[in-house]
Amino acid sequence: MRESPSSMRDRPDDAESLNDILTLLNIHGAKPSRFEAGGCWALRFGAYRHVKVGALVSGSCRMAVDGVPPVWLREQDCYLLSGGRPYEVAGDETTPAADGHEVYARFPTWDVRYGTVPDAPDRTVLIGGSISFDAVTAELLLGSLPPIVKVPAGSPQARALRPMLRMLAEENATEPFGAGVMTARLTEIIFIQALRTYLDGEGVLPGWLGALRDPQISAVLRVMHREAARRWTVADLAAAAGMSRSSFAARFKAAVGLPPLDYLMHWRMRSAAEALRTGRRTVASVAAESGYASESAFSNAFKRVTGHPPAHYRDLPPAPAAEPEPHG
Repeated sequence: MRESPSSMRDRPDDAESLNDILTLLNIHGAKPSRFEAGGCWALRFGAYRHVKVGALVSGSCRMAVDGVPPVWLREQDCYLLSGGRPYEVAGDETTPAADGHEVYARFPTWDVRYGTVPDAPDRTVLIGGSISFDAVTAELLLGSLPPIVKVPAGSPQARALRPMLRMLAEENATEPFGAGVMTARLTEIIFIQALRTYLDGEGVLPGWLGALRDPQISAVLRVMHREAARRWTVADLAAAAGMSRSSFAARFKAAVGLPPLDYLMHWRMRSAAEALRTGRRTVASVAAESGYASESAFSNAFKRVTGHPPAHYRDLPPAPAAEPEPHG
């Protein structure tokens, strides 16, 4: 019997594809900032890189991403921003927004107080951080995420985060030894929980994440990831999905955004990039592991996907970890 998308989301095996992507993403969280404000206030921030995540420790605020209906955040709500669009954070709907970057530049640390005094009854306290990914793999996930995801305080994901939010607030307030590393890791956990919230939501999801909800396409993604070096044909993959070749090819492209064999090539190159970065592997050994009998064919495919020949890519300096930015 064919499985429904909701039943598919409950199966542990279907989390494997997401785990594969999260591993290849090389997630880096920056030390988050703490923002406290009260009264009438509003700040506007410009474009950013990859993803921002955060949580409302107390109070409430309005978050408005350009081109998207605004959302209100309440105490213990968490959020994820994606797509790099400018956005505003405000305590009300009418106050003109000041330049958030200029406001943050006035403070020597990432503990910012704006328009408020300590212990003001209406104060809002927000902790937010930046998340960056490996450039080669980032587009696979970022192309599937909406501009904003809210994790409501009452959701299982938010409830699970409460002890971590308390720890995050304490680490930011006291700055003990290792606080930078600790808070960066906690920021990464908020990101993963927000991603889970999005996946568990209702409605159709676009792109690669949406494909995880399709039992047949998700099953094919798993076997492609596990046996990437195999000389797959579209007919082989259609058989793994239990579908006709034409129906499978059309459905896979509609769900993932690429034809099956193009996706397989991109996955191989992303995995190869990780292998080259994490060890002093020869290009020939990585090519063979990726299913290529010819090193030159592998090099050509690798350059098409990453923009660099494999030997050059191996010697590039690692992508920098996320740096603290205004509002995370």
